[in-house]
Amino acid sequence: MIDGYTRVCGVIGNPVEHTMSPTIHNTLAAKLSHNLVYVPFRVERGEAVTAAKGAYALNMLGVNVTVPFKSEVIPALVEIDGLAEKIGAVNTLVRVKSGFKGYNTDMPGLYRAMCTQGVALEGEKVVLLGAGGVARAVAFLCADKKALRVYVLNRSPERAEALSEEVNEKVGREILYPMALSDYEKLPDEKFLAIQATSQGMFPNVGRAVIEDEAFYRKIHTGYELIFNPTETRFMQLVRAQGGRAFHGLKMLLYQGIIAYELWNQVSVSEELAKEVYEAMKEKMGIKDEG
Repeated sequence: MIDGYTRVCGVIGNPVEHTMSPTIHNTLAAKLSHNLVYVPFRVERGEAVTAAKGAYALNMLGVNVTVPFKSEVIPALVEIDGLAEKIGAVNTLVRVKSGFKGYNTDMPGLYRAMCTQGVALEGEKVVLLGAGGVARAVAFLCADKKALRVYVLNRSPERAEALSEEVNEKVGREILYPMALSDYEKLPDEKFLAIQATSQGMFPNVGRAVIEDEAFYRKIHTGYELIFNPTETRFMQLVRAQGGRAFHGLKMLLYQGIIAYELWNQVSVSEELAKEVYEAMKEKMGIKDEG
């Protein structure tokens, strides 16, 4: 029951109407008997700082931030976590004494999801598809978790080069190696973990992958798709057709939300409860079989 003691959390974004975050957080609140409600807030472009300051003034416990505000909201913060500062994007605002502290739970969420699925980064050779904001965050995660090397393949080789130069400089070692997407045939004849960090294949534009050549997928032992809708993308199908394992991004979404909830409420969410929330998410999306 909502009353005068109910704490409010929410997500700001534009668009935000189809967010899965209320399912995650309201399920957690119900299961943990917390007097908390989570709602989405559509914020107009250019108003992220105003929205964040208003949320603090309204005594909101915490705020998630989604596109297009993950970088725009940073000037509203009084503190920023080290990983979020490196990535240059925050998705979780945690209430502290004089304002909000910003965190990026997307990448810890991805890592936690990978760990539960038996996908390792330490010592791994990675092919990273894309060089945009999501790929940038993944690149820092790979460096932080001690991947051996990361080949960054992008349609614009200049963007891949810029990303590689920035990350290599910030982490103090050469880990990223830029390549043009069309040069995938020049990859070493080895087996890789491939992380698909572009929007190619996302609903409603399904049925496409950034690389269609079966020869590329014969080099992939595991494909990790950051898209979660659809739950089986063309990229995943191509990986599996060549005998590799393939995963989609719904568990990343789950765990980024769980980590935010843990930060706001100073609790630890068990794997058993995480599984219950995951089932609630699948039910909300109408997923019966993940393929």
